[in-house]
Amino acid sequence: MAPDGRTAPRDERRHLEHLAQEIVACRACPRLVAWREEVAAHPRAAFAHETYWARPLPGFGDPAARLAVVGLAPAAHGGNRTGRMFTGDRSGDFLFAALHRAGFASQPESRARDDGLVLKDAWVTAVVRCAPPANRPTPAERDACAPFLARELALLGEVRVVVALGSFALGALWRLPSLAAGPRPPFRHLLEAPLLPGPTGAGRTLICSLHPSQRNVFTGRLSAAMLDAVLDRARALLR
Repeated sequence: MAPDGRTAPRDERRHLEHLAQEIVACRACPRLVAWREEVAAHPRAAFAHETYWARPLPGFGDPAARLAVVGLAPAAHGGNRTGRMFTGDRSGDFLFAALHRAGFASQPESRARDDGLVLKDAWVTAVVRCAPPANRPTPAERDACAPFLARELALLGEVRVVVALGSFALGALWRLPSLAAGPRPPFRHLLEAPLLPGPTGAGRTLICSLHPSQRNVFTGRLSAAMLDAVLDRARALLR
């Protein structure tokens, strides 16, 4: 439920649940299927006692969300292990800490599907739903997942702000006919661009952020303050 008491209509919640089931059952991309299962069969030593999810991941959060955060794909030993987007890896640690500071998450870390994390007025998803080798999906894999993302955003009828984490997410979002408003803008952190109106006719805005990858965070390309600025701007647009 959103902070102001809004809830998604029952039909939308049911359709999101059906979409999640469809995503989890997908085996459309042979390379991704083989990789996600190979990783699960040979877990890192720290996770040797765990049974990996090793399936595609649906988005999760508040069905009445006005903010949607779109990443690249699950991490091999993160979401591919835990079964929830950005859960159990350092990118997720960085992202959920920022969402918590901005008031969109009930706690600053996400370790497992059942860890009690609740997203408030926010939905977290990704362009590609399976962990890709070297974190690099192919264009064909991106396109195979695109209908899932388009349907998901259509069902999230209250979304007013979409945050694209990285240039890959920006490119994938701009390829969706339901979102793209004019030529694709060049990626930069804190880029802001209008999107086509949502299903209810309300306006929507895109904000870009550098992806909270370990490389970007450890090298200082993306700081906590920089990600906070993105979410603060999202919060301002939602007021």
